[in-house]
Amino acid sequence: MKNTNYMKLEFASKSTNEAFARVVVAAFASQLDPTIEEISDIKTAVSEAVTNSIIHGYENAEGMVTIESRIVDNEIEIIIKDDGKGIDDLEKALEPFYTSKPELERSGMGFTVMETFMDKLEVVSEPGKGTKVRMIKKFKSLPNKE
Repeated sequence: MKNTNYMKLEFASKSTNEAFARVVVAAFASQLDPTIEEISDIKTAVSEAVTNSIIHGYENAEGMVTIESRIVDNEIEIIIKDDGKGIDDLEKALEPFYTSKPELERSGMGFTVMETFMDKLEVVSEPGKGTKVRMIKKFKSLPNKE
């Protein structure tokens, strides 16, 4: 039988909530008894996805960001969604160093960072409707059974 758990979090698209989102997902993942490196990978990937929603999806305007996370056995799935402006050219956006905001520091590496730190990355976006980022990470350890 599979050991499963689920959580959902919704918060305002404010940059101050990025750290909150990162810590909540890390706390949820902690039931898998992750290594420090695994937790760091998840926090970094979540941080990048949430920051993209706030800065690119909503362009720092009001909106909501939703995080859903599911644990099945030794794997965590994290979905981060926004109803922002969407991505016009997703293929180009997934290229390293591409950015729609060259004036921002450290722009153009978000998706590359997510892809590097997670085992799987899927991005679905529709201009005018928003973006959904789905990431999966497998942990070396098995979760504690309740």
